[in-house]
Amino acid sequence: MATFLFSNLFAFFHLTSLFFFLLLFSSNKSYGFNGKTTPETRELHHRHILETSSLLPSTVCKSSSKVMNEKSSLPIVDKHGPCFGLHQDKENIALSQAEILRQDQARADSIHSMFSLNPLFNTSLQTKPGISIGTGKYQVTMGLGSPKTEVSLVFDTASQLTWAQCQPCSGSCYDQREPIFNPSKSSSYTNIRCPSTTCNQISSEGMQRGCSSSSACLYAVTYSNTTYSVGFLAKETLAITSSDVFQGFLFGCGQRNRFPNGGRAAGVLGLGRGWFSILSQTANKYHKIFSYCLPSRDESTGYLKFGSANLPSSIKFTPMSKSLEGSHYYGLDIVDIGVGGERLSIDRSVFSTSGTVIDSASLITRLPPAAYKRVRNHFLARMTNYPKAPAFENLGTCFDFSGNSTVVMPTITLYFDGGVEMPIDARGILYVNKISQACLAFAKNDDDNDVMIIGNFQQKGYEVVYDEGNGRVGFAPGGCS
Repeated sequence: MATFLFSNLFAFFHLTSLFFFLLLFSSNKSYGFNGKTTPETRELHHRHILETSSLLPSTVCKSSSKVMNEKSSLPIVDKHGPCFGLHQDKENIALSQAEILRQDQARADSIHSMFSLNPLFNTSLQTKPGISIGTGKYQVTMGLGSPKTEVSLVFDTASQLTWAQCQPCSGSCYDQREPIFNPSKSSSYTNIRCPSTTCNQISSEGMQRGCSSSSACLYAVTYSNTTYSVGFLAKETLAITSSDVFQGFLFGCGQRNRFPNGGRAAGVLGLGRGWFSILSQTANKYHKIFSYCLPSRDESTGYLKFGSANLPSSIKFTPMSKSLEGSHYYGLDIVDIGVGGERLSIDRSVFSTSGTVIDSASLITRLPPAAYKRVRNHFLARMTNYPKAPAFENLGTCFDFSGNSTVVMPTITLYFDGGVEMPIDARGILYVNKISQACLAFAKNDDDNDVMIIGNFQQKGYEVVYDEGNGRVGFAPGGCS
């Protein structure tokens, strides 16, 4: 009898210890060890453990309550996630993972092309034809007009002009999820005259300008051969929230539009730097500060906030890159990358040669070839328990997790100028096509001079704060996990 009790007691303590061990190294927390740090304890400290099933898309939406409790905040919806299905029929926007990556590659190629055409970076994503808007993954809803009409907009930190489709669609309009805005029913709508100083600013900002037969100012923004908006430059009332309403907001009232990757959004919210940007137009209230949090899980919603109110105390700021001053992009200076708690000591010239932009509409982070090689090799060295899988589109480092109930993988950390560290969320490391094909969510640039792009997949779970007035970008973890 004593032997029986002893063996069961031993088993109990063994299971308890195992449970504590797994809890200690769970995917969403980091805990320090007392005493001497060894390579073994460092490896244990800098790894994620995820249930394999959690890598697959969810079908249940879990909306965040954080945005409901703050002024100047809007919920962000992922058009590829289950929360988007609460608002509209998803059949019209269903895409394969391969097609999503192809759209993202088109955006990366066009950004690289834009920077190669202008080594001083003094340009706009909208300046040249052939520019892709990307996947149009994240959307917010605002109010336009008096009385207001709700419009869903893809938010983009590389575009400055906000535009929405408008009746009577004298050219052509695509199908969108809400009724198309009708300016004739708004008491606050006014076309900008042509010629005028405001109208002339369109060409100064790198877009196409024209005049109608009725002397109304015309604009044209072209993202690619299949994505564009042409219409009237106008003033209208913009309601970001019920309490934050702006009179005389300049926007594009689109009469001829195509937006195949927009997920039936009404248009684009321009969060880039520039004269027409929503940041410039609301600077008196928000002081050119906005932030967003993209949820780490596709079944959750994130948020977009304007202004500095209620910014998290944990935020760490890094200066915006001086090499991109005067452009519409937000540039950062990255200094190194870490894998599994080990800094790779990549030469800073690798990153300074390419430059780095942070982009809300790009999906996958693009690394300079030398940096990608170092990250890949160190990641592979810590993933030897899993067989390799075939490459998936432009993702060349893939694994087969079939038969595994959990996945253990090393952390990845980005290091920025000013001593700022950004450990990538556990769900921002692997891009999963299927359990037998889960890939490192970083892609290699073709050339050393191609600009590095920090995509939204690696920004998951962080509140990312853009403070253009003070020339800095901040990161706070756990914003909407």
